[in-house]
Amino acid sequence: MKNNTSRPLAIGLTIVGILARLVPHAPNFSPVGGVSLFAGGRLSGWKAYLLPLVLMLVTDPFVGGYSFATPFVYASFLIYVWIGSRLRSTQNPLAFGAAAVAGSVQFFLMTNFAMWLKPVSLYTHNAAGLMACYVAAIPFYGRTLLADLFYSAALFGAYALLSRRVAANQPAA
Repeated sequence: MKNNTSRPLAIGLTIVGILARLVPHAPNFSPVGGVSLFAGGRLSGWKAYLLPLVLMLVTDPFVGGYSFATPFVYASFLIYVWIGSRLRSTQNPLAFGAAAVAGSVQFFLMTNFAMWLKPVSLYTHNAAGLMACYVAAIPFYGRTLLADLFYSAALFGAYALLSRRVAANQPAA
């Protein structure tokens, strides 16, 4: 597909993912990880990294605001973009699934590290406290993983279908 068609398609699908964040959803079942992977996989350069940041900055005031962990959350979504950038040359659904798993694992590790690191924390600031924090967070991980798998599949799948449809409707060069 020509780049002048694929970029607006990728941005449009990313905006759909952004709007999904504002729709009421189960806790920890957010589209942001999948949107970030998709942005990394289908947009190049700074635009891929800008999209999740704008998404979060625009929607955070409506869905919970900011906290001590916010910089860790934002950094984690930039890591999702980096992981997604490894998918630019593939159409392999297994690669998308593996990227979603990797993204959700690093999100779990980073954001729960932030919860442990808070100056006023439920956990002691030692290795045992960090492990207790990670163990306490395990029940929340499942929804994050499912959301990343679902939204990644939806966005990459819709992009593949729509880009084929657009390419089929373009005149031969």
